[in-house]
Amino acid sequence: MRHIGGFLIGLIVTAGLLFGGGWATNKAMVEATTPTTSGGVQLWIALGTMAAVGLVLGLVIAGRVSPLATFVPSMALLAWTVVYALDMNRAVSLIPDEPTMHALVVEAGHGMRALLTTGVFAMLGVALFLPVLMPSRWAGRRREDEEYEEEEEATVPGYF
Repeated sequence: MRHIGGFLIGLIVTAGLLFGGGWATNKAMVEATTPTTSGGVQLWIALGTMAAVGLVLGLVIAGRVSPLATFVPSMALLAWTVVYALDMNRAVSLIPDEPTMHALVVEAGHGMRALLTTGVFAMLGVALFLPVLMPSRWAGRRREDEEYEEEEEATVPGYF
């Protein structure tokens, strides 16, 4: 059951990273190139979104959840990076950029393009894959009953 929850968390993290991170990157790049007189409210919103995406990634990487929570987004990011390295046109064609899509999705697509072409997705994919290699992440949590039984066995004198 823990791994099913981890898989679902991984899907949510993948969507949040791709669309939230892509949208925030696009907004930050647009605000940086064309400063506005409104005080840069959109820039602050984009930076807040980046911080939220980073916080979620940090919690998933450092938290004690199923390793599938980091495996799913890492494989999506690394696979997309490998496709980009092998066939750039095909990888870029996977980015949503058609005008018939919602404007937020198109903005996120522009940010995804920047993150993919600069190698940020590759770095995040490797960082998300490292917790999968830790054997302690795959083992379930120990219950108090098991610890109590081990303590009893330790107090019984045995042969040395």
